[in-house]
Amino acid sequence: MLGAGSWGTALAILIARRDQPVLLWDHNPEHVAALKKERRNTRYLPDFELPDPIIPTADLSSLATQTRDFVITVPSHAFRATLSELGEALPELDHHCRFCWGTKGLEATSGKLLNEVFDEVIGQSAIRSALSGPSFAREVAAHLPTALTVAADDPAEAERFAGWFRDHRTRIYTSGDLAGVQLGGAIKNVMAIAAGISDGLGFGANARAALITRGLAEMVRLGVALGGQADTFQGLAGIGDLVLTCTDDQSRNRRVGLGVGRGNSLADVLREIGQEAEGVDSARALYQKSQGLGVEMPITEQVYRVLFAGIDPMIAVQTLLDREPRPETA
Repeated sequence: MLGAGSWGTALAILIARRDQPVLLWDHNPEHVAALKKERRNTRYLPDFELPDPIIPTADLSSLATQTRDFVITVPSHAFRATLSELGEALPELDHHCRFCWGTKGLEATSGKLLNEVFDEVIGQSAIRSALSGPSFAREVAAHLPTALTVAADDPAEAERFAGWFRDHRTRIYTSGDLAGVQLGGAIKNVMAIAAGISDGLGFGANARAALITRGLAEMVRLGVALGGQADTFQGLAGIGDLVLTCTDDQSRNRRVGLGVGRGNSLADVLREIGQEAEGVDSARALYQKSQGLGVEMPITEQVYRVLFAGIDPMIAVQTLLDREPRPETA
């Protein structure tokens, strides 16, 4: 498990409950030392003890002798660097290795999907997949019922990856739409910021429902333009994750929007949250990608302008409401 934040820790706990040994790696030796001493992630997921099969480690090179199966949960901005570090530590990485990432987002600097980054760094011989869907780390760690989707190019491999996480409380579906599953996980975070801004401004349930619905339309438009399948966005990695993150305050991205909508600066909000909010970088990457492709994403555009161009949230909302009337299907 590459990444010992809240999501990596939760997935490690999920796998370890099946008596599977898990090497929980993090780049910060002090964080790893605390995990070993406390047997819990006191910084990111303090309420859950680490099961015995979890072995915290900061030694990336030692993983080569112990596993060929990797789950990557580092933030998207660290995805390329982590893969590069792994490749340097394990030069014998080959087609026998299997990788699954639970990171949701795009590479901020390039706007590339994470499978594109993976292919550039590791190559196309390794078997790779993406895990996504409506899931808060705390609820997965608590072993509450959860349903997720694993996407891989090969259906047999998708099923193999699903077996890593599936148990009697965690239902795992499979998909062959790697692009669509990744895009759903990235776009929903931007929509969660939009919903949070709306609620922070006091606009209520009507506005939130409208943002979710029209946010789904944006998700489908861009997703299909980038090679995703429209049906994917009607499932767990699309509407499922969208509803979750737009409506529950466990979502860090929704909390970003709430704070900004209440008049706080983005820097102050992120400092208070103290963890990664993928939707911030994704808003810029998705706005730039949509502009380059000529895909209309008005909600994404206004989130981008609020976060990075200093537009007042109230003006952003009014801009959306004042758009030219059109059929709902457009």
